[in-house]
Amino acid sequence: MKVVHTIEELRDQLRGQLHVSFVPTMGNLHEGHLSLMKMARQHGSPVVASIFVNRLQFGPNEDFDQYPRTLEADIEKLEKERDVYVLFAPNEREMYPEPQSFQIQPPADLGSILEGEFRPGFFKGVATVVLKLFSCVQPRVAVFGKKDYQQLMVVRSMCRQFQLPVNILAHETVRDEDGLALSSRNRYLSAQERIEAARLHQQLQGLREAVLAGDKQIGRLEQQAVAELQKNHWQVDYLTVRRQRDLLAPEPYELEAGEPLVVLAAARLGSTRLIDNLEI
Repeated sequence: MKVVHTIEELRDQLRGQLHVSFVPTMGNLHEGHLSLMKMARQHGSPVVASIFVNRLQFGPNEDFDQYPRTLEADIEKLEKERDVYVLFAPNEREMYPEPQSFQIQPPADLGSILEGEFRPGFFKGVATVVLKLFSCVQPRVAVFGKKDYQQLMVVRSMCRQFQLPVNILAHETVRDEDGLALSSRNRYLSAQERIEAARLHQQLQGLREAVLAGDKQIGRLEQQAVAELQKNHWQVDYLTVRRQRDLLAPEPYELEAGEPLVVLAAARLGSTRLIDNLEI
């Protein structure tokens, strides 16, 4: 695996390659990330991964400075798996040699709800860095995880509207045995919090099963799930059922017609904010 730190080195390594498959990450890699690399390898070659902790998508009171940076361990994991040809690991000066005054603002009906409401500016930072990485790598295929469901939709919409020649593939969320979605932020959980953290997935799963069993009282199901989390010391930002196609609330007739849905949640356990979702 080649490890490069500059855009010039990256382009030298990829010169003439027409079927690049790309996985952008912020590092601190776990099995979820590695499964993205495997999927990328099945859909294009060579595979390029990136590791860059993007300041633009962190709010002023978020964990940018504390976000785990484990480049040497990440390189070791990628070399062991042998799925990646080039790892692009730039620093901030390389990615932002001048203030990033041009930024991508997702539309409000997608970028300002759910995560966008509770993390203002988050999707602007995500869309901006993803577009910049696509410009650097010029992939044919890029792989994103479904755990960040709204992010996946933002990236797909951006590619569609800008006519970017990148096929965005979605990988199913990778979970621990108790259902907790793998995340770099799970390391912030105490031992007791880690046990409790599985409850988030359990509530989503219970709500999903109720809808599939024919319960159309979505508001009541959401309230019950939120109450159960709050009873166990969670601070819930949102737990809601939305349409898969646009993340808006479903109409009653759509529930009757079997509209594809997704239940999404973001909640804080102690100081750790976790997100998850399940498609219905």
